[in-house]
Amino acid sequence: MTSRPTTFSAATVRTLCSWLAILGWSGLAIQLDLILMARWTSGASLLGGLVNYFGFFTILTNTLAAAVLTCQATRRDSAGRRFFLQPKVSSGICVSMIVVGVAYSLLLRNLWQPEGLQWLANELLHDVMPVLYALYWWWCVPKGALRIRHIGLWVLYPLVYFGYILLRGHLLGVYPYPFVDVDKLGYALTIMNASGILAGFIVVAVLVVGLDRWK
Repeated sequence: MTSRPTTFSAATVRTLCSWLAILGWSGLAIQLDLILMARWTSGASLLGGLVNYFGFFTILTNTLAAAVLTCQATRRDSAGRRFFLQPKVSSGICVSMIVVGVAYSLLLRNLWQPEGLQWLANELLHDVMPVLYALYWWWCVPKGALRIRHIGLWVLYPLVYFGYILLRGHLLGVYPYPFVDVDKLGYALTIMNASGILAGFIVVAVLVVGLDRWK
């Protein structure tokens, strides 16, 4: 049986999740505005900016996390709300959010020094929201429903994403992250790098399932 591992009232949970959702959507909105403004000032296609925006694993995963928090903050029942609040769904998103934060800190943080609004968006999407969403998962997601088999479903998300960025990169010559840039690294090293990240994803997933069973 599942149980809610928190003594917070339903109203308190909704209030907290409302604030978390606002933070999440704000980070996403700031980053989108920065990308579109850069495209606008350079005379590039805004549609291309949207494609570029949604080509980042960070953006996709933070969007999913913000959707979960928004659903948790509302009372109105819907098919979408029921889907996102399933423990196996919200927990899989938690795994991806943790990977976003860890991978950024280990692989990307030292490659650039963002400033101003870019720094703010960067911090919200890579540092703040992964931690806050993990805390949300710990305190507010019912425990006891996860099984090892769910990891197989969660792994489909990064696998499909990796296939997408390889296809997009082949067609457009643009890759979202330097460690999967086939033009510079070649397919062998790119696949090796992606496999390492996938292995880390699976380790985090196993830990999440273990914590779920323990709590």
